[in-house]
Amino acid sequence: MSSPASTAPLLDLSVGSIEITRQLCDIPSVSGNEKAIADAIEHSLAGLEHLEVLRLGDAVVARTNLGRDRRVVIAGHIDTVPINDNLPTRFETIDGVDYLWGRGTVDMKAGVAVQVKLAAELTNPSIDITWIWYDHEEVSDDLNGLGRLALTHPELLKGDFAILGEPTRSEVEGGCNGNMRIEVRTFGLRAHSARAWVGKNAIHAATPILNRLVDYVPQEVEVEGLVYREGLNAVGISGGIAGNVIPDECMVHINYRFAPSRSADEAEQHLREVFEGFDITVVDRAEGARPGLDSPLSQEFLAAVGASAHPKYGWTDVARFSALGVPAVNYGPGDPLKAHADDERVALEQITACETGLRRWLAGAV
Repeated sequence: MSSPASTAPLLDLSVGSIEITRQLCDIPSVSGNEKAIADAIEHSLAGLEHLEVLRLGDAVVARTNLGRDRRVVIAGHIDTVPINDNLPTRFETIDGVDYLWGRGTVDMKAGVAVQVKLAAELTNPSIDITWIWYDHEEVSDDLNGLGRLALTHPELLKGDFAILGEPTRSEVEGGCNGNMRIEVRTFGLRAHSARAWVGKNAIHAATPILNRLVDYVPQEVEVEGLVYREGLNAVGISGGIAGNVIPDECMVHINYRFAPSRSADEAEQHLREVFEGFDITVVDRAEGARPGLDSPLSQEFLAAVGASAHPKYGWTDVARFSALGVPAVNYGPGDPLKAHADDERVALEQITACETGLRRWLAGAV
């Protein structure tokens, strides 16, 4: 399952995680072009006696097999959204805060850098660790590298607890909301707009749909001590074929973010109740993930990193672990508001804090 020798540069893992972040970011890896960075990670860890290193496509897995009674899975994606004149990286200071600027610094190569450094240095962790660095997170779900591993090698994702290095400002965000998109359609009768009375306007017929959205009050749902904010919003509307024709069809595209206390089936049923009487098509659905912070291992993790837990409002790949029965949290450096931004930048202190917290926990120094 390993790849042939590569000309990709080796990472210098003797330097700090800040500099490793810079090395990783300066290897462009827009989704679909992850081979070079996967090669660099694989070959930089290959040969370390405490790690079994596997290569599956452009995903790299490194794991200890020390016979510990517990295992944690720690993962991060290695691809980025497209570059927009924001590489190579550079250091900058804004309002007294030191940053590393550039594509991928937040989403999520700073988290990957911390993980790779700890993978190399923690030769005798207190628990067994599976490290996973995967491809194609920023594109369609059917290409997602972690999803591919979950289908083809689910045993690699098995553990007692999992951490995904999504940007959280080096705070802990438990679980994630579920996500569903639906299309709600209305129908009418075409006619010449000069004689509108002989037709039926499908766009006008969508008014009750919009009114229901305006009147809808999103819930705040407490799940295992964390309060998840739901959201129901129109994100698109289309209808009409010409400027002088009464439209006979209109479609409102609606996005629902639901708390992980609901299953996707329950979320769909809720939407059918909200939009009762209308034609509904579900075009995308993803289960949420419960926080998973009630186990002794997760409590040890929170204590070690010195953080309180917050809810994750967006959907992340922690849901893939949850689907396999593995409780998972999001924990990584970077402000998620800067993910994908042209001025993407990560505070250096957050990289250091993330490394310190994970090292303390994995080394058993709690």
